[in-house]
Amino acid sequence: MSAPVKRVAAVHDLSGFGRISLAVVIPILSTMGLQVCSLPTAILSTPTGGFKNYKFIDLTEHMNEYIQHWKELSLKFEGIYTGFLGSPEQIDIISDFIQDFSKKDTLVVIDPVMGDEGKLYGTMDENMAQKMRNYIKFAQIITPNFTEATHLLKKTYQLEITEKEIKKWLKELSQMGPKIVIITSVPDAGQSKKTSVIAYNKEDGRFWKVRCEYIPAYYPGAGDIFTSVVTGSLLQGDSLPIALDRGVQFITAGIRASYGYSYPQREGIVLEKVLPNLNSPVLISSYEILE
Repeated sequence: MSAPVKRVAAVHDLSGFGRISLAVVIPILSTMGLQVCSLPTAILSTPTGGFKNYKFIDLTEHMNEYIQHWKELSLKFEGIYTGFLGSPEQIDIISDFIQDFSKKDTLVVIDPVMGDEGKLYGTMDENMAQKMRNYIKFAQIITPNFTEATHLLKKTYQLEITEKEIKKWLKELSQMGPKIVIITSVPDAGQSKKTSVIAYNKEDGRFWKVRCEYIPAYYPGAGDIFTSVVTGSLLQGDSLPIALDRGVQFITAGIRASYGYSYPQREGIVLEKVLPNLNSPVLISSYEILE
């Protein structure tokens, strides 16, 4: 007996306060008509960025028992979507989980969360970066930001990069296993106040690009929101460029809606104000194919 809606296993941490990780993954994918089955890697009172004295509960020692129960239930998933993993042991556990639960038609999306703005997060080191390089081979799609792409490829972080060079990076990352590579926050040459999302599909050899308008604000969880929309869009049957377009349009609307309010940016994007946009007609307006 098949499930009435598609299921996604979402492997992320959960913050009780703040709009990040499972706190945004669940409402976005649910709004897009998907059943979210959460596999939490940790529970936090708040995100780590911008908050002091937060409570952190590591769930590593419970994850195998949790997964074993899912095996006993013979659960099946149309999608597996993983985000922040806090230790080499968690990477090993979820590598096994993907191999055990993914089938030929399962969409496996890995967001290799490691850092931003040229730096690794405090919980990351070169050992974790090396584990992540091996881990992404299990994905059909990876969504590193520009910083994470540099660490996966052992490149130097620099804001000046040509379109030719970023294409080379995308191909190199695809050679590590994924069929589709999406790099976010790519500096847009000659446009200091713009960034781009650039993707490569190894199966047809095509590159896609969507430009992002610059807004002088930083909201944690923006990457989780973007990848969630892309994942949901692809599971709804959209093409890669449409999924990219929808992801960029949604995150841009969320940032614009949030920037108009006076509240601490560390609380994340005011998702509640824009969540209904996911049920609006799709506007295909901004993607371009790169030759």
